[in-house]
Amino acid sequence: MTNEIGVETGKAVWRDYLELTKPNVVALMILTTVIGMFLSVPGMVPLHVLILGNLGIALCAGAAAVVNHVVDRQIDTKMTRTVNRPVAKGRVEPVQAMAFATVLGLLGMAILLVYINPLTAWLTLASLVGYAGVYTLFLKRATPQNIVIGGLAGAAPPLLGWTAVTGEIHGHALLLVLIIFAWTPPHFWALALHRKDEYAKADIPMLPVTHGEKYTKLHILLYTLMLLVISVLPFVTGMSGWLYLLGALALGVGFIYWAIVMMVGKKANAGMDTFKYSIIYLMALFVIMLLDHYLITVPEFFPQ
Repeated sequence: MTNEIGVETGKAVWRDYLELTKPNVVALMILTTVIGMFLSVPGMVPLHVLILGNLGIALCAGAAAVVNHVVDRQIDTKMTRTVNRPVAKGRVEPVQAMAFATVLGLLGMAILLVYINPLTAWLTLASLVGYAGVYTLFLKRATPQNIVIGGLAGAAPPLLGWTAVTGEIHGHALLLVLIIFAWTPPHFWALALHRKDEYAKADIPMLPVTHGEKYTKLHILLYTLMLLVISVLPFVTGMSGWLYLLGALALGVGFIYWAIVMMVGKKANAGMDTFKYSIIYLMALFVIMLLDHYLITVPEFFPQ
């Protein structure tokens, strides 16, 4: 039996449904959410907020990822990286996937509304709609600036973590959003360079496809320079201390190094190496920020 896009269907197993939620992507997102929570207070985050807040946000993020699988199922069959995805391969039918996404989304929203606060719930919903709707359905196919514009939805997690604890939007939380917003284009463009031919085959107007590799590499470098400047703002505003500043500068210089390697070098896998470094960069930056936070607030966290 074949599905609507001519792919031979098979029987789904539980791992297929887990794959639909993009667990690795959600895990990185939840890391920034958790850190947003801890940065919002001088001491310990309430346990119920830490557990239920992240569970609700993760379920909603998983729902958005499932919708992405359904919408991109035809594109996925044309790309080596995605050809074995459950919907593209026919192991999970689109109707089944959308039902799964609906259950995840409703359960996540219910948890956030009942146990956390309405602000976090509606911001999470807006992020979900921004990614699954605006980016996946429209921007991805409409403009080479898709990653730049759509990146705002993916930058929301630390803000969601912050509001889950405090119930309010703070300027420091918006700085965290700004860091991820600036990080997103060089992160994804590095991957797009490595997968340029596949994006072209799938008729997706990623920057390397529409403007060429040289143009894209220049913009990766420009964005990494901008990211370095933005990453020091938590120190400038007094949100973070010297440990964070040194870490941000070291990590930022590393990112710029890889961007330059891409521009002037001839290393075949430079795009993928830069992409991998960008993931390490973001994880390390937020972990260092968290360590710095508790060094600054140690008297409050460990009262004498």
